[in-house]
Amino acid sequence: MQFLTNSKIPFLKYRSVFVWVSAALLLVTVAELFILGGINFGIDFTGGTQLTVKMRDEISVDDLRNALSDAGLREVQIQTYGEAGANEALIKTPIKEGSEEGSSNEVIDALDVAFNGDRGAKLDLNQRGRNDIASLLQTADPDGKAGEGLTASTAHYDAVGGAVVTARQANTIFTSMDQVTSAEGVSPAAASLLESQGYIGSFLIRSNESGGPQIGSVLRTKGYLAVILSLIGMLMYIWYRFELRFGIGALVAVFHDFLITLGLFALIDFEFNLSTIAAFLTLVGYSVNDTVVIFDRVRENMRRFRRRPLEDLMNLSINQTLSRTVLTSSTTLLVVGSLFFAGGDVLRPFSFVLMIGIIIGTYSSIFVASPFALLWERWTGSEDDDKKPAKAS
Repeated sequence: MQFLTNSKIPFLKYRSVFVWVSAALLLVTVAELFILGGINFGIDFTGGTQLTVKMRDEISVDDLRNALSDAGLREVQIQTYGEAGANEALIKTPIKEGSEEGSSNEVIDALDVAFNGDRGAKLDLNQRGRNDIASLLQTADPDGKAGEGLTASTAHYDAVGGAVVTARQANTIFTSMDQVTSAEGVSPAAASLLESQGYIGSFLIRSNESGGPQIGSVLRTKGYLAVILSLIGMLMYIWYRFELRFGIGALVAVFHDFLITLGLFALIDFEFNLSTIAAFLTLVGYSVNDTVVIFDRVRENMRRFRRRPLEDLMNLSINQTLSRTVLTSSTTLLVVGSLFFAGGDVLRPFSFVLMIGIIIGTYSSIFVASPFALLWERWTGSEDDDKKPAKAS
C-alpha cells in the first residue's frame, strides 16, 4: 500500500512554528510535573501499602475514607478503580514506620469493623481462602469422610474448598449465599454447613502489595538510570552510525517525546510503576527508530545531491519516507489503542504511554528531530547551507 509518494511538503519552512508549539507543550509539562500535581508514584517507588478492594454493594469513597479514619489511619489515598459500577477502589497508605509488611492488616480490620460488624464468629467466604474453608468443612465433616482416613478426608474437603474459591472467582465476589451453595463440587450437606457457619462479607481484597522505603528508593533510582542510559545509548549509536548533528536531533526528539508523554501521564494521574518504566523504554526505542529511518534517507540523499542545501535534502527525505511513517504509526496505533480501550485497568497506563508516545513520536520525527539537526549544523558553523548554490542533480 502506497500513498503520499510524490508529496512535496516544505516541512522545514514552518520549523519555527512547530518549535514554538513544542516549547509550549514542554512548558505545560514542566508546570504539571514540578508545580502542579506531579507524578503519582506507585508503591514500587514510594513504599507503603496498596490494596485493591472489591465491594459487594455500591459504596462511596467518603464511606471508605471515614471507615479508615475511624480506625486511626491517616494520609490514605482512595480512588475508584475499574469500570463504572464495578464497586472497586484502590487504597494506598504511606510507609508504616518500623514495619516492612505495611498497614494492610489495619486496613482490612478497619473495613471489617465498618462493613462486616454483624457476622459474629462466622467464616467470611469473601475473604477466606481455600485452606480456611477446607479446614472448617473437615472439622465438621458434613460429608462423613472421617471414616475413610485423614488423607482421604483432607483431599475431599480441600477439593470442596477449591470449588468454593473457583465459584467466587467466577462471580468476582459472592453477593449471595446461593452462589456458594450452588457451586459445582459442593454437596448439599457441605452447602448446608457453609450456609449456617459461613458469611457473605461486604468486600473482597483483590490485590495486596507492600513495599519498604529502601526498596522503593532503589527501584526509583534504577528506573531513572535505565531511562537516562537508554537516551545516552541512543545518542552514541546515532553519532557512530550517522553524524553528531543527527545524534543531537534524535536525542532532542526523544527527550521531547519522553517529557511530553510523562506530563500527560501525570495530568491523567495514572500510577507510575515499574511497568510504566518499561513502557517509556519502549517509547524511546520506537521514537528513535522512526527518526533513524528519516536520517538514513537524508544521508542517502546527501550522497546523491552533494551541492543541495541540507534543508532541501531534509524536506525531500521526509516526503520520501512520509508514507512509511504514517502507515507504520497508524497500524501500531490501532493495536495500542485496542489495548488502551479494551485491555482493562492493568494495561491502561502502559498502553496510554505507548499510544500518546506514538502520536508525539511521529510528530517529533518530522517537526523536531530534523529542525534541531539543521539548527545544530548552523550553530556549529561547519556548513552554511543557506549559502550553498542549489544545483540540479
